[in-house]
Amino acid sequence: MKRFTEALYWVAIAAWAGSLWTIGFVVAPTLFGTLDDRALAGRLAGVLFDRGAWIGIGCALYILSFRFVRFGSSAFRHAVVWITLAMLALILVGKFGVQPILAGLRDQALSREIAETVFRQRFGTWHGVSSVLYVVQSVLALALVTLQRSGSR
Repeated sequence: MKRFTEALYWVAIAAWAGSLWTIGFVVAPTLFGTLDDRALAGRLAGVLFDRGAWIGIGCALYILSFRFVRFGSSAFRHAVVWITLAMLALILVGKFGVQPILAGLRDQALSREIAETVFRQRFGTWHGVSSVLYVVQSVLALALVTLQRSGSR
């Protein structure tokens, strides 16, 4: 059982980092570069980012559980735990703080593209906040993977 839980730990790190990088830096740009309908590309990207957030939440909870079961309260002395907590916090802020604001602005724009409404500037600002949160999370994922590779705690 110990081998399985450790293997799942490694899979959680790989799945989380991989989904972040793939969705944010490959799939979403491809959607906007390929589809003529930017609103459709945005909706599809939004669904993918939402699914990625749930993947991240699940992976974070497993990684933290694994670390606390294995190391007890001394897990707080490990950088992996603090990086995971920071990444989880960024997901939660994005998913339950920023994304509802963006959804509200889209709803206020009604059926028109957000770029054609008075909400464009506010949407752009909040989208920028969301993007910064995502990039910081992606960089932290790189640190998480690198720490694991080097055998650091």
